[in-house]
Amino acid sequence: MENFKLVLPEHLNHYGFLFGGNLLKWIDEVSYIAVTLDFPGCNFVTVAMDRVEFRKSIRGGTILRFETTKKRVGRTSVEYTVQVFTEKIENRERVMAFSTNITFVAVDEEGSKTPIPC
Repeated sequence: MENFKLVLPEHLNHYGFLFGGNLLKWIDEVSYIAVTLDFPGCNFVTVAMDRVEFRKSIRGGTILRFETTKKRVGRTSVEYTVQVFTEKIENRERVMAFSTNITFVAVDEEGSKTPIPC
C-alpha cells in the first residue's frame, strides 16, 4: 500500500527539519490503515516498532512516500514493513529515508488478545 505526505512548516523542528515524532506518528497511521483494510472487522493496537534510525534529514516541502507491506501474520499479531522515501517533484527520484517493522495485535472489545481473523 502506498501513502503520501507533504512535510509542512508545522511538522518541522527548530532546525528546520522534520521532527522525528511526526514521522513515527505517520508510520503508525499508514500501517494501521493497512492492517485495518487487510483484516476488516478486526480491532488492532500497535505493540512494537522494531528499529528507529533516521537515515536522512527531511526538509519542509518534501513529499514523503510510505510503502507498507505485510511481512508476517501470526495467531494474534501481524507485522508490516514500512519504508519511507523522499520523492523529488521534478524527476520523481526516490531516496529511502527511513524503514522499520511495526507489529499490531488483534484485540477484542475488552482489549484482550484475540485470534486473527477476528
